[in-house]
Amino acid sequence: MQVRDILKYKEPMLFKTSPEALLSDAVVTMADENIGSVVVLSKGQLAGMLTFREILVVLAKRQREQRTGPTPTMSEITVAEVMNPKPTCSHPDMTVDELRTVMNDCGERYLPVVDADQSVLGVVSFHDVARNCPCTKPLKLATKRFS
Repeated sequence: MQVRDILKYKEPMLFKTSPEALLSDAVVTMADENIGSVVVLSKGQLAGMLTFREILVVLAKRQREQRTGPTPTMSEITVAEVMNPKPTCSHPDMTVDELRTVMNDCGERYLPVVDADQSVLGVVSFHDVARNCPCTKPLKLATKRFS
């Protein structure tokens, strides 16, 4: 099975935002659509990924500051300030076993799928892999911790 096969089973909807968008607007979209990530596009090209992980980092920082510290609220932060600007990408011809290994090694739960022209075709999540994969190889667990 390849990444392109997983994309066939998913709804053909790509949730996206721009780097200039407010983080609060992206959070509302993610909550309303029950999704864990949005693709960040600038001029039609991949600029980054925003996942619940980056959002939790901001929320935790605000909480540590007792909500009165220097970290702005989500309605004052742009997506560009918190997104992952260099997400690990997958490609349609990647096998699911390769995808599992990459996701495990990089610690990212959501990977954009890009073609040879770097156009975003979709996003695959670890959940998509688990749901659609009759995996053939045992997964080697990562030995490092991710922050």
